[in-house]
Amino acid sequence: MQPDDNTSNCDGKELFALQVLGDDMEEEFPDKCIIIIQHFDGKVPNSYVFVEVDGEKWFRQYKVEPNGREYLHACNESYPDIELNNVDWKVLGLIHQRNIRRKIKTYTYSNE
Repeated sequence: MQPDDNTSNCDGKELFALQVLGDDMEEEFPDKCIIIIQHFDGKVPNSYVFVEVDGEKWFRQYKVEPNGREYLHACNESYPDIELNNVDWKVLGLIHQRNIRRKIKTYTYSNE
């Protein structure tokens, strides 16, 4: 009998899940909640994103100011913004859904 290989490496358009660890995205995303991420490589202002900045991965809200300043913002004001101008960064995905103890909230973005 051959083993059934139904594994996936999350390539392409597949959704994937991560658990939020820490309080940096509270109140919207409390510690230990689950987020569902849709692969996406574009930029949508005010979206919740999973990004890579200088080799480190972050979950934050992507913001753009009228003067062109791009940065990542934590929902918890105790954490500083992460500046994106003049650094190597890319969007890995958009937060599609949040699950807090089986209470699900879905996020949609107008520029996807």
